[in-house]
Amino acid sequence: MGNSPAKPFLKWAGGKTQLLEEFTKRIPDKLKRGELPIFIEPFVGGGAVFFHFNTQFTFDECHIFDINEELVLAYNVVKNNVDELIELLQGLEKDFLSKDETERKLFYYQIRDEFNRRKSAIHFHSFQREWIERTSQLIFLNRTCFNGLYRVNSQGEFNVPFGRYKKPKILNDGILKADSEKLQNTEIHLGDFAESYRYISDHSFVYFDPPYRPLNGTSFFTQYSRNGFSDLEQKRLAAFFERCDAKQAKLMLSNSDPKNVDPGDDFFDVLYAKYHITRVPAKRMINCDGTKRGEIKEIIVTNY
Repeated sequence: MGNSPAKPFLKWAGGKTQLLEEFTKRIPDKLKRGELPIFIEPFVGGGAVFFHFNTQFTFDECHIFDINEELVLAYNVVKNNVDELIELLQGLEKDFLSKDETERKLFYYQIRDEFNRRKSAIHFHSFQREWIERTSQLIFLNRTCFNGLYRVNSQGEFNVPFGRYKKPKILNDGILKADSEKLQNTEIHLGDFAESYRYISDHSFVYFDPPYRPLNGTSFFTQYSRNGFSDLEQKRLAAFFERCDAKQAKLMLSNSDPKNVDPGDDFFDVLYAKYHITRVPAKRMINCDGTKRGEIKEIIVTNY
């Protein structure tokens, strides 16, 4: 395994790697003192924040949630079947890299078609041996598709086209093994963010990373699953944040800052008026228009 750090094993739109330093600056004092033994992330996504905090601090238990069934399946496989997953990825990588570009493209679409075709036979709530192969295919598609996007159509089918990379890194066994180790103290849940409520207490540090409120009509933020995340959902989350605050948990939340495009848009300032809101610089890493990948502001909300 070497010294590979635990970090996301999938490229994931909206990932928070670039903001880890800003988040770490703003952790509650109780976490610094080791007095918050439970970490909860109701929208785990690619897991950059989860892996970071579960490495930097010692938690007795972690709970991660996501509504994306493919993602939750993959986390379970990395936790419980990492060696078999690595073996399958070794085969996929060797096979893919041995081909010329035309053959690679054909191979990609064969894997994508198989991935989509077999979905109806997958039981996402109970382990099957097929989970391991499915996770290997998901990682393969993620590493070889255009721009590292995860996107599905209205039928829930993965529909990102082939990406032309000369030598994509399909397998990183060091990261997978490090991630598997960090997942051992973690319960992985498939479900809505509100289902995390039962685990939240005054012993918890909770980080919320919802699908970001789109800054414009072409944003990719809401296309990770068939279900969008509307302003009504953002308001439901704010009400949930308040319920968690009443439990005296320490809470942190991030989102896009609508003031990037409309200085008069106080949507989040109103929603979280009772809490501390700071604005930090970030770079838009995934956008279909390369000219729009510049620096923007994001917000961080805390209840401490």
